[in-house]
Amino acid sequence: MKKRAVNKQDQKTQDYSSFDKVNGKHSFQSLVPEGCVKYKARIRPGGKLAYFNFDLAKEMGLVSNDHPYKISKDLEKKFLETFSLIIINEYDIIHEKKFPKNMIKENEYMATRYLQLQHPNKKGKTSGDGRSIWNGEFKGKRGAIWDISSCGTGATKLSPATHINNKFYESGDPSISYGCGYSELDEGLEALLMSEVFHKNGINTERLLGIIEFPNNIAIHIRAYTNLLRPSHFFCHLKQNNYDALKNVFEYYCTREILNSGWDVTLKSKRVYDVFLEQVCRNFAKMSAIFEDEYIFCWLDWDGDNILMDGGIIDYGSVRQFGMFHGEYRYDDVERYSTTIKEQKAKAKYIVQTFIQLVDYLKTKEKSPIEKFSKHPVLKKFDEIFEYYKNINLLSKVGYSKKDVEYLIENHLSTVISFRKDFSYFERSKSKKGLENVSDGINWSAIYCMRDLLRELPQIYLSNNLECVEANKFIEIAKSSYAIEEDLIINDYKSKKIKQYQRNYIKLLKYLAKRDKKDVKSILLEITMRSSVINKYDRITGDSITSMVYKLLHSKPKLSPIKLNNIVTNLREYQNFDPDTKVKTKDNVRNDKFVSGLFKLISDYREGL
Repeated sequence: MKKRAVNKQDQKTQDYSSFDKVNGKHSFQSLVPEGCVKYKARIRPGGKLAYFNFDLAKEMGLVSNDHPYKISKDLEKKFLETFSLIIINEYDIIHEKKFPKNMIKENEYMATRYLQLQHPNKKGKTSGDGRSIWNGEFKGKRGAIWDISSCGTGATKLSPATHINNKFYESGDPSISYGCGYSELDEGLEALLMSEVFHKNGINTERLLGIIEFPNNIAIHIRAYTNLLRPSHFFCHLKQNNYDALKNVFEYYCTREILNSGWDVTLKSKRVYDVFLEQVCRNFAKMSAIFEDEYIFCWLDWDGDNILMDGGIIDYGSVRQFGMFHGEYRYDDVERYSTTIKEQKAKAKYIVQTFIQLVDYLKTKEKSPIEKFSKHPVLKKFDEIFEYYKNINLLSKVGYSKKDVEYLIENHLSTVISFRKDFSYFERSKSKKGLENVSDGINWSAIYCMRDLLRELPQIYLSNNLECVEANKFIEIAKSSYAIEEDLIINDYKSKKIKQYQRNYIKLLKYLAKRDKKDVKSILLEITMRSSVINKYDRITGDSITSMVYKLLHSKPKLSPIKLNNIVTNLREYQNFDPDTKVKTKDNVRNDKFVSGLFKLISDYREGL
């Protein structure tokens, strides 16, 4: 009988001592003691490793670059020892619950305080991490410092339920949902799939390092990012007029960014305030433009809770990506409706205005009304940056390279702006059906799928020698499954917009052809190739992610961590919309019938919410 060849990598003893550095210790605890609640934690038995993000762990330096994509007993044991935790909370202490000493971790773990709209107290005195702890900070490759936190580690005193009902809850109490301190497996899987696709496409987001599964669909989700601070971590101290705590948060954050992001300033320099505001302004202007153009619903609001300081995405519970510009969708959170993607720009701008107020307070030690800063130069800069990225985003979606985008904006801005107005007219057109109830809120459906238009139109131009298509053909390409017959009627104004759109589209092509002294068709050929990748027919939406997770949870036999890792990797690569990078898949997993069924859901729900 033929012996299997032994892989030398499999034989190598892997060193997992890096995990020992993730032990609850975090500089935020000592530098901003007012900003956290500390808890002892104990090892939580009964869990198993359902997913491990090898690529992220290698990027961080938690495991070696040559670590095989295999879950060994040693790796699972170390991961569970490090992250399978549950806090010893107020309920446990009041009821004098006893736990084996060898199960209790040496150090304390923190739940951070931050402002949250859904809390009765609107100054952040009672709100923050209601079911999460920060596992610590990890100094990884090239000196980068990473924050690691876990969701589903027990009920803290900072959850809304504790203060609405004026009682402490036992972790896992079935009488209360969010306030019980647990999280569910499907939540983690949805966050995992969406965050990996976003990350692949250059959208800032926290990522899941791993998922620990327990019986009854319960899980702990372990999240990592180079800085997990949110605006709301600042705003709670601002609302409370707690100058010292606010200054501590500011100095902590700036120190981390100087180390990680290379800010060209020192903490003691007076310039640090200007650099901070410049970064905040750019981050939130760019982010709000990207959210609009990528149809990302993130539920931004004045509390700055659902977003990271660099505009990155956190807490995927309410995050969605739409297939079209469903600009009137609102999530129904029982007590209130969410903002819409159209309103996110104004919310982002107000967050920046709050930071202007905050910096002025730090400089003067006197807090002025926020209205005083409504015409601040930084807000004007916000609008300029927002417009700049809106132009970049559209031209990039058309299929232009970075170099060509820069040329067109610098030399032919008026045509770019005119084309953007034409594009926006169709993108934001709504069905005459009006507002309708959907599974988790309300929506007023968009009727044109602009990605289809951007993908198909250049191919038609190539074959018909750049002749503009007739109005009915244009509408036929762009119409979505949401459009009813009445939506597609072509009146004089719509006909005019169709002609303008095509004239400006071709005009931009001709500008580049003239610059490069090339035939327009050669420019168009490149656009056609790039656009087919950027505007791929089947792109993930929130609906498709929800359906995929349902199938994953109900798969038979149950998926192994490695199979799930391969599915995530292939989904991430399949949803890579960068025409300048190659797609790298693993183990031909897409040929698997089950996986093919998963991927089919992407096309089934591609126009949805």
